[in-house]
Amino acid sequence: MAWVVITGGNRGIGLALARLYRSSGHQVIVGARQPEAATDVPEGVEVLALDIGEDTSVAGFADALAGRAVDLLINNAAVLGPARQAGLDTDFPGFLEALNVNTLGPLRVTQALLPNLRLATSAKVAVISSIMGSFDHAGAGWIAYRASKAALNKLSQSLAIELAEEGIALTVLHPGLVRTGMGGPGAPLGAEESAAALKALIDELSLDTTGQFRNFDGSLLSW
Repeated sequence: MAWVVITGGNRGIGLALARLYRSSGHQVIVGARQPEAATDVPEGVEVLALDIGEDTSVAGFADALAGRAVDLLINNAAVLGPARQAGLDTDFPGFLEALNVNTLGPLRVTQALLPNLRLATSAKVAVISSIMGSFDHAGAGWIAYRASKAALNKLSQSLAIELAEEGIALTVLHPGLVRTGMGGPGAPLGAEESAAALKALIDELSLDTTGQFRNFDGSLLSW
């Protein structure tokens, strides 16, 4: 049995992961901006307030977990960004907020829970990113989302090197295009299908494979 922490674990892929890990017999804690609205989480899953874009919220979340070993941290919470994020028409405050949540948020949480990860044996960190942040994946529009995920990929690549010195493995994962509020109803993958594929990759993660960027199907992706 492992202790698993999932940010944004009250809906979409995060919720599917919470259900999957709980059904596998693990203790699961999810962070949600509105925990009172997290009515779909499975019985036995602990829900705590967490806004990864706010320093004080992340600190409070860490305080609630003080002294607990965390075997697996899944940095899943993210935002799509503002409605206007074309290269020629940009909502700059919205762009900054996307960077704050999508890029700095996972770093905030990982740093805040580092004492918990250190308490575990062979702890792991999974960062849910996107192929849209790869420099080999060209496309117009959604520049705030693309840029925030590209920055997340780079900081995760560097963070993996530092965490390896602590005996903690990290992987960056693209979940595929999933039928969620972000991916839309026409996406090819269901949340449960994506979650199962991601869990299989996380299960295989070790210090030998730390610092890789992988597609949900297991293939290596280019940064």
